[in-house]
Amino acid sequence: MKVIFIKDVEGVGKEGEIKEVSDGYGRNYLIPKGLALPATPSYLKEYEKRREALERRREREKKVALSQAEKIGKLDIKLYLKMGEGGKVYGSITSSDIAKALSEKGMEIDKKGISLEEPIKEPGEYEVEIKLHPDVKANLKLKVEGR
Repeated sequence: MKVIFIKDVEGVGKEGEIKEVSDGYGRNYLIPKGLALPATPSYLKEYEKRREALERRREREKKVALSQAEKIGKLDIKLYLKMGEGGKVYGSITSSDIAKALSEKGMEIDKKGISLEEPIKEPGEYEVEIKLHPDVKANLKLKVEGR
């Protein structure tokens, strides 16, 4: 069955795409949840009208992401780890901590876009990649110190 995605479905399709999916998945999940519409001639005509607006919106989102990436590239964020006697580290720096530090600087970034392979558990300087848009990534300079 062919469907028109009206919302992004991770790993399946993006908003505005027309894709072939299994009949059961389309009828029992995508359409009832409001994630897609059947690709009938009437919906295809409506889709063509909305496609231009969708492309303009995606272009605006990309421009915003590019400006955010430029601002993030200029930032130097300093975070602190709790340290005890003998340099023993308590806790770690996670993507949530980085997102909170960025929001304090006026940058609202979703923690899911911050790619940390594992939490930071050692003082030092790090470069963290942040995915702002499917086509735009930024590198944040992060300095972690012990207290």
